[in-house]
Amino acid sequence: MALHCNCDLCHSRYNLAYLIFYLLGMTTLLPWNFFITADDYWMFKFRDVTANVSDKSNRTELQAGFTAYLSVASTIPNTLFLILNSLLSHKISLQIRMIGSLSSIFLLFVLTTVFVKVDTDSWQELFFIITLVTVVFLNIASAILQGGLFGIVGKFSSRYITAVVSGQALGGIFAALAEIASLCLGASSTISAFVYFMVANGMLLLSLAAYLVLSRAVFFRFHMLDKVEVSSVQYEPAVFQASDNPPTQEISNRTILSKIWVYGFSLWMTFVVTLTLYPAVTVLVNSTGRGNSKPWNDMYFVPVVGYLIFSTCDYVGRILAGLLQWPRSSSWVVALLSMFRVVFIPLLLLCNAQPRHHLPVVMNSDLYYILIIVLFALSNGYLANITLICVPKIVDSTEQETASSMMAAFLGIGLATGSALSLVMVKVL
Repeated sequence: MALHCNCDLCHSRYNLAYLIFYLLGMTTLLPWNFFITADDYWMFKFRDVTANVSDKSNRTELQAGFTAYLSVASTIPNTLFLILNSLLSHKISLQIRMIGSLSSIFLLFVLTTVFVKVDTDSWQELFFIITLVTVVFLNIASAILQGGLFGIVGKFSSRYITAVVSGQALGGIFAALAEIASLCLGASSTISAFVYFMVANGMLLLSLAAYLVLSRAVFFRFHMLDKVEVSSVQYEPAVFQASDNPPTQEISNRTILSKIWVYGFSLWMTFVVTLTLYPAVTVLVNSTGRGNSKPWNDMYFVPVVGYLIFSTCDYVGRILAGLLQWPRSSSWVVALLSMFRVVFIPLLLLCNAQPRHHLPVVMNSDLYYILIIVLFALSNGYLANITLICVPKIVDSTEQETASSMMAAFLGIGLATGSALSLVMVKVL
């Protein structure tokens, strides 16, 4: 079988494919974003049911430990399966990985939505365990989806890679706006959670349908095929062969790793620094005017600066990387830039993060903190995208899917390492 590709046919699917990759990028981090945003809901579910008034300063054991357990239940299975995906992806059908993971995430979110309407007060401990088990399976499916998606987009142009990673950042913006809207409307925690999870269910169904449409498009199949024969005649359309029994090609993980490890280190280092501080430390940074009864200082400062501004600047950084694509051929420059971000650790630790017992507050200004957050997020988005853009260009076409999946594994390991270090940073304050 041969697929003929001409410019008109390819570009007819260009905009739709771009939007679908954006949507799929948002979907890869959907479990984490929506579970984090519903924090008030989890605190309600695990409250002291014998108390007449909920006291946020005196949390129950389940309330106090939930966020830490949520982080562990998210990070460990996500990282493990990103690594396994990079090693075994070429042995498992892409359709099975993508459709299976999207369907699994949807079913688990339906289960989570149902529990919003169930009274779990008499069996909080069991509900706590069920929730964490659900999170584990959600992140296993999310890791398979993310690894598969990065493998796919590695075969497309850098513009589509930017769409995926920008979609991930856009998901953070969406979650932050949802939290701020909830604060403005004064919605109850259960109503907010129900709305969040129903929106998530809708997005997941849309993502599944969108992927099915994309995977059947000639545009998609054209890019996913290995280029076996390319015409040298100027106006003759290139022919790409896709035999019913394509020859199996040996893919060496060690060879691919030797080509991409510097970019992999850069991506790992970028997210180690980011997760060391965000959100564990940044969520503790209060406005210097806190306590003056102004809504900005007491209610909106953390969600706007700590979440919305960070996510927006992270998004802008990823867009800029896709436009500038600098540095294109110097992996060590990217590595050095990622290592220079370590300077943000002392800068943010010396901001007005409370409570603190060891370090002084040096950056006692909301403006300084906001400027630091802007640079912190811009650099994260830029370096994350530029590494993912460069990797497919330094490997063979048959290695692109595996190489991109390996980069997703480096990303996951960086997230896990940074999450572990964040516990230390909070103690250092």
